[in-house]
Amino acid sequence: MNAQTSFILKLVALAVIACVPLSGESFYIELVGKVLVMAIFAMSLDLLVGFTGLVSFGHAAYFGIAAYAVAILSPQYEAASLWYVLPASIGLAALAAFVIGLFVLRTKGIYFIMVTLAFAQMAYFIFHDTPLGGGSDGTYLNNKPSSAIFGWEPFDLNNEIHMFYFILVTLIVVYLFLARVLQSPFGRVLVGIKSNEHRMQSLGYFTFRYKLGAFTLAGGLGGLAGFLYATLFGFVTPELLSWHESGNVLLMVILGGMGNLAGVIAGAFAFELMREVFADITKYWQLLMGGVIVAVVLFLPGGLAGIPGRIKRAMHGGESK
Repeated sequence: MNAQTSFILKLVALAVIACVPLSGESFYIELVGKVLVMAIFAMSLDLLVGFTGLVSFGHAAYFGIAAYAVAILSPQYEAASLWYVLPASIGLAALAAFVIGLFVLRTKGIYFIMVTLAFAQMAYFIFHDTPLGGGSDGTYLNNKPSSAIFGWEPFDLNNEIHMFYFILVTLIVVYLFLARVLQSPFGRVLVGIKSNEHRMQSLGYFTFRYKLGAFTLAGGLGGLAGFLYATLFGFVTPELLSWHESGNVLLMVILGGMGNLAGVIAGAFAFELMREVFADITKYWQLLMGGVIVAVVLFLPGGLAGIPGRIKRAMHGGESK
């Protein structure tokens, strides 16, 4: 698939998504809004897994920290300013990622995976076992943040259509931002680290700093997704920080295709939609989901993003015969 065709397909997909609110069905508007939030979350993890080669199993910690930050920082009986709680939530998630990264990035391989999981579980139990976040019951966001600027409100997040388009625009901004970052010298170093970290070190790059930068950036973007999730649904629970959530977003990345931002977005859509469909079919929907993931790993190692390339190779193979 050439670049022009890929660009056209992305525009078509974007147009279809943008038309969802026209259905007037609150269920579908909220469902697709949730998928878009999870797509942002998946892209943040793909920066680590797909481009830097760091398989984190504790990425949900930053998602949950930001979600709790929205609820904790918002007044109980009035709306907080969006322009305050949004950067504060992202900043807290990024700060947590920076501090945790100082420790976990000193490990490699399976040790890195387990240490990221350990830190995420520590964050989980902080909110689960203390009154800070309402304990195991979680806490509610009684009023969604206000976008008011000196009395003028450009959009209302209490309006489900405004909320939907706010999430969609955020997704587009994150996609374009990450695409630009990955084309920059910083992004090229990250890809080099994934390919051969020792070679990058021999070229004079202090790879720890680059990995820490990527880890912090991924944590901040994961926090952005957490902010959107809390604002969309109006409540947060400790389960947002659990290893199950980290596993789910990792599966989205694998399903979509590691190292491909558009593929990861498609993976988030596929994962969430399959979960909805399978949950309606049987209470053992996890088994069906697991079977699909295993099949993708075995027969589509490049994920959904690799399908166009396989079709192109098959067509060229047929033409050569």
